Amino acid sequence: MQNFYKAWAEAALTSLGFFWMALWAFVLGYAISALIQVFVSRRSMTQLMGKNERRGVLLGSFFGFISSSCSFSALASTKALFQKGASFIASMAFLLASTNLVIELGIIISLFLGWQFVVGEYLGGILLILISWILVRLLKPKKLIAQARAKMGQAEQDENPDTKSNIWQKLSSADNWAQVGRTYGMEWKMVWKDVSIGFTVAGLAAVFVPDAFFESLFINSGPQVESYSFTELVAHVLVGPIAAFLTFIGSMGNIPLAALLFSKGVSFAGVMAFIFSDLVVFPILRINAKYYGWKMALFILFLLFSALSISALSLHYIFEALSILPQPSSAKIGNQNPFALDYSFYLNLLFLTLSAFLLYFGFFWKKPEHHSHKNMAPKSSLFEKILTFLSWLSYLWLLIGLILHFGL
Repeated sequence: MQNFYKAWAEAALTSLGFFWMALWAFVLGYAISALIQVFVSRRSMTQLMGKNERRGVLLGSFFGFISSSCSFSALASTKALFQKGASFIASMAFLLASTNLVIELGIIISLFLGWQFVVGEYLGGILLILISWILVRLLKPKKLIAQARAKMGQAEQDENPDTKSNIWQKLSSADNWAQVGRTYGMEWKMVWKDVSIGFTVAGLAAVFVPDAFFESLFINSGPQVESYSFTELVAHVLVGPIAAFLTFIGSMGNIPLAALLFSKGVSFAGVMAFIFSDLVVFPILRINAKYYGWKMALFILFLLFSALSISALSLHYIFEALSILPQPSSAKIGNQNPFALDYSFYLNLLFLTLSAFLLYFGFFWKKPEHHSHKNMAPKSSLFEKILTFLSWLSYLWLLIGLILHFGL
């Protein structure tokens, strides 16, 4: 029993250490996202995307890159763009870019997995969009697209019509900056459960789950394995989404788990498939079905799963050909003191100050108007209750672990 308590304390400290390593990156990413959401409206994005398919894909990818990384927010924005006239593939480009090419995700990946995975994430995001585009051109789902548009009906009016076209007028508006603070707070409100559960699970898995489990789940894996056959890589790519489904906690919360998987010897292809899989899990499928109907939702599932599988395999062989495949030892997990007085400590202090300023300006400096944050997909109330319960359970676990660690 004494060993269990010791492991409990270690797992709690590991979870908190992971979060402390990533805290400044979260604040920076969500602050940037809030700025863009306030100063760039969906209406202007749709107008710029227009009807030209190539231009729409390019601009959809760009707007996704500068948007929020929250999967549920991305789903709602994608639906709005599609409903207001953007082409189906341009909308999918926005969805894929907003969950794979966003700035904050790249920062978090660099902290836990290193530069190769950052390159893989951004190159893979581009591959996801291109492969999806090719599949749509080949399969020509015109009937499904027409049915989806008919189901959605008339486009709703932009909830934030912007009468100020001059960027300097926008930047000089105190109301806009208060809105930035509120939007920043809503970004955290959207992801706090995913982040809380994700980092807690990562600490638990790092301490309690034996290497043999990962070696059984991902065949022929292990830190000592130097190469994988094509069949083994395909198996890893197929298992990655299953692992993501079992730990569905959003792309940001999944990065410490991805680092753990890689440190245990899962292939680069398998880990990339795991990271790419946040859009092919059941809650996302259910929301897409609510928006577009089940036939289109299942088509989108097929489209994204095919694209991520091909992309993950392609990345592995491209990196192998270039001799830049990362090694399991490069995963920055469990091999450093996250609470050391290094650059992370001082960046956290700086960005916590920024976070306090944004929240004060958004919620206390001026009394906020009713802010329903419409740019969100409708979540299941039962699913949200489960996540809330698990989040508070995570906090209880971490608190008891800290008490055990300090011997109080």
